Amino acid sequence: MIDPSADRAVFRQLADLLRDQIMSGELGPGEPLPSELRLAQEYGISRTTVRQAIAQLRTEGLVTVERPRGTFVRIPEEVKLITLARGERAGARMPTDAERRAHRLGEGVPVLVVTAPDGSTTVHPADRVQLTRP
Repeated sequence: MIDPSADRAVFRQLADLLRDQIMSGELGPGEPLPSELRLAQEYGISRTTVRQAIAQLRTEGLVTVERPRGTFVRIPEEVKLITLARGERAGARMPTDAERRAHRLGEGVPVLVVTAPDGSTTVHPADRVQLTRP
């Protein structure tokens, strides 16, 4: 339940409730979230507050917004295994706009940058790769 008098912001409380429903499977991949209006009415909050909660979940990569269709639980991508060669190192960062478009990345999804010993780099979507050593 949402407690307007709590120390935690109301939009964060709603994001927590929706996140719990997603993580528990109550709201499965590809399923729509209730409409902004319905959430606002159900919890007695403003649509602006609902939008803030949805923006938080988008930033976390849990939902996608498809205007005018609605907001949907993000469908996880297939994970590819990448083996780091001897001397390669990996780091994470947020993508550039060009990288976001090239890799079709959702908001809030970082990239993994693999740097070879010669300084060349490759960029991988962090939600679709798993790094391993030989």
